[in-house]
This record gives sequence, structure tokens and C-alpha cells, in this order.
Amino acid sequence: MERLNKYLASCGVASRRGADKLIEEGHVKINNKPVDQLGVLVNPDIDKVSVDGIIVTPINNFSYVMLYKPKGCVTTVSDEMGRKTVYDYLQDLSIPHLVPVGRLDYDTEGLLLLTNDGDLVHDLTHPSHEVPKTYIVKVNGQVLEHKLAQLRKGVIIDDGNGNKVKTDRAKVKLVGFEDDTSRFEVTIHEGKNRQIRKMFEAVGEEVIFLKRVSIGDLRLGGLARGKYRYLNDAEIEYLKRL
Repeated sequence: MERLNKYLASCGVASRRGADKLIEEGHVKINNKPVDQLGVLVNPDIDKVSVDGIIVTPINNFSYVMLYKPKGCVTTVSDEMGRKTVYDYLQDLSIPHLVPVGRLDYDTEGLLLLTNDGDLVHDLTHPSHEVPKTYIVKVNGQVLEHKLAQLRKGVIIDDGNGNKVKTDRAKVKLVGFEDDTSRFEVTIHEGKNRQIRKMFEAVGEEVIFLKRVSIGDLRLGGLARGKYRYLNDAEIEYLKRL
């Protein structure tokens, strides 16, 4: 027996948290009986689990993809405003239940992982695991040192749900100043809504360019904008150790 959300994750339907939402919203049935309570157990050997009427089964061979997400697209399957999505760059792939590991907002570019391994999605996005993510950030002009010290210690931002929260400590390093533009390398291990932009807004600075370049030691490298590649075995094992 195993928890239903873990089973759905093994089927590539969603992460465990995403599976919990599907369950609560009534999308899931076990043996044709609706389930809307969390913590339900399922027997994979005899129970038939369906999501929106479609029987789901565990995936034996997961896929792991790195995409260089360009700015100007959203990290969703579809968009009610008709904007381009990251899946427009993956149209030649026929991988079931491929979902993003976290999100990059519309105006942010860089490294985005996608997989149908729901357990890995859960592990990499759960706050308790503190997976570091590094970004290149550009702002106009010079940023005073006391503002950088604030960013490193943590600042108060809106978490996207109307709550004021303090960010955890961050690594902020000035890596260049050119054409009246400051370029920083910023590492955080949280994933709050538009966090980097809000952090700089909190100290009176506006981000004019934002690019994620790594998750842990996994780097974007020379991948071109809008292109993708499969992760190799060593990279997959590394992510699982994270």
C-alpha cells in the first residue's frame, strides 16, 4: 500500500503537492469511486486509479529535460491570455505528463527542468530541501553596499498570496559594472513568487534582466535560447542526491 499522492506522482501526473490539489478538487477516483480526502492509501496491484476519467499507471522510464526558457513565455501548459508557453518549444517531444520543476516568470529566462518523475519534482521544489538556484541579475546604475547587505540577510516581500514574509539569507555577488548597469550573481534556495525581482524592489532597485543559470551544480552551459536537451545519467543521479 502507498499514499495516493505518491502513486499519482509515480504515474507522472503531478508532483505530490500537485497530486494533493487534484485529489482535493475531486479529479481522482479509485475503482471508479471519487476521492477528495488526503492521506488515502492505494494498492497498486489491485486498485484502478483514474484522473478525470483516464486510468493512470506508474511510468517505468522517466524522462528528464533541460530547456533554456526564453523570456516572453509562461511556464504552463496553456495560457488564458494566449501567450506563448514553454511547451511551444517542446512540440517535437511526445513525453506523457512532462511537467516543469518549479517556474520561471514571463520576463525571466534561463534554466528550466521538466520531467515526468513526480517524486523528483517534489524533492527539488520542497522548501525543506533548500536546493540552491543561481541567477544572473542586472539593474541600472550602482547598488550601494548597505542594500546588498540587506539582500544577503533577508528582506520583507509579498509571497504572492498577500502575506508579508522575510526571505532567507542569500548570496549576492557583484560580477561586473558596464554601461551604467550592475551585474550580480544571486543564489537563493527558496522559490517564492517573483522572488528575485521582489527582493531588489524591497531595497529600491528594479531588475531589468533576470536569468537562471544553475540549479545546484547543474548549469545551463552553452544551451541556446529556446533549445532543450536530455539530461545524462550523471546529471540525473546528481539531482536525485540533492
